[in-house]
Amino acid sequence: MTSHQPNDDDAPKDPLSEMLAKLFSGDSSFDPAEMAKAAGMPSDPNSMAMMMQQVQAMFSASSDGPVNWQMAHEQARRVAAAGTDPSVTAQQSRDVDEALRIAEMWIDPVTDFPSTAMLGRAWSRAEWVEATMDTWKQMTEPVANSIAEALSEAISGQLPEEMKSMMGGASSMFRNMGGAMFGLQLGQAVGALSKDVVSSTDIGVPLAEGKMALLPANVQAFGEGLDVPEQEVRIFLAVREAAHARLFTHVPWLSAHLFGTIVSYARGIRIDLSKVEDAARDIDPSNPESMQAALSQGVFMPERTKEQEAALVRLETALALVEGWVDQVTASATVNLPSSSALREMVRRRRATGGPAEHAFASLVGLELRPRRLRDSASLWARLTEERSIAGRDAVWEHPDLLPTADDLDDPEGFASRQQLLDASEYDVDAALTRLLNGEFDKPESDQNDSDDDSSGEPGPERS
Repeated sequence: MTSHQPNDDDAPKDPLSEMLAKLFSGDSSFDPAEMAKAAGMPSDPNSMAMMMQQVQAMFSASSDGPVNWQMAHEQARRVAAAGTDPSVTAQQSRDVDEALRIAEMWIDPVTDFPSTAMLGRAWSRAEWVEATMDTWKQMTEPVANSIAEALSEAISGQLPEEMKSMMGGASSMFRNMGGAMFGLQLGQAVGALSKDVVSSTDIGVPLAEGKMALLPANVQAFGEGLDVPEQEVRIFLAVREAAHARLFTHVPWLSAHLFGTIVSYARGIRIDLSKVEDAARDIDPSNPESMQAALSQGVFMPERTKEQEAALVRLETALALVEGWVDQVTASATVNLPSSSALREMVRRRRATGGPAEHAFASLVGLELRPRRLRDSASLWARLTEERSIAGRDAVWEHPDLLPTADDLDDPEGFASRQQLLDASEYDVDAALTRLLNGEFDKPESDQNDSDDDSSGEPGPERS
């Protein structure tokens, strides 16, 4: 009798794992009854169909469109609460209120924008999630819908025909599964961000527009190891929050400009269906973390369209201009704070590199909300303050057309001269328009010469 050496192929395997592998590989030998038996589910087709209807109902519950935003919300709350998310104490609320009041007073002399009269708030991480979730939905909905549809196509495409017929053509279930999977991943990213952010505007966009807030637990964590008094850390971060609030409040078009650029970029994202299909094969339906891991690998095509590249440049420039202005104003407002320079440099590095949570969000939607050119922008705003004074600097925010461009960030020193040339050309156009409206262009050239000669008091040349 020939001896037989065991190998990996002969090793005992979990029957359910084998069935799932066949399911997602589209193996034609797949037997739904075998999977039901291995999973401990009823093998009777009617009972199986009833169970599938129940699963479908679960995925369709509380779903607004292709994406299950309710699931995203609940997952974000769970992640935010994981470990510890202490409720804000009365003392912390008073500390935050005092810090934001001080910040408002310190900012008054260094910006032309008046106070917002907003009340300072102290939020737990869960409260930050509640206050910002609608904005996350607005920013991610275009790409979320694309991902949900792509996942639906990929997952349903992996099923053999006999399973599809058993499910009674419940194709909406797969669409909702895709929406649920994206919702889980988005919730994971937002929940992780709740542990990093120190304020409502910490990522450079007004996630909770019309509100000023600090997260005391995260402010405390931010200052750990810095050898800086906690009160100084809190005041410095409060000044940044108040500066953001003034800018977004008194420049009403700015929020729409940022979100519009984000949406413009997201709408152009193309899903790589081959990656989605590969991800679907790796998903273990009994393990939600496998869904998150599959999505976090990225399902977007690496190539960007020209329209996306243009939108990305506009977004990065706008984020840099916002953060550069806030950085410059904060530096001026906190000049008498002993730790100001050290805290400023720490914030600059933190915003430029981003944390793990920001990278997770970038992997999910293919977009990084980081001001790569913060230092160039801060230098430009500082130069404008010297050349035009505070009022002249802040007047640049009056209209999007007045804002510096990416080229201006390359050459901050030349922005003023280029703007003067632009102003001069606009003056020439205005002067020409005035002459046209006054009818001066209708006069014959000889008449204009006569007028010029008469005005000088000298006789004109004789005419034949």
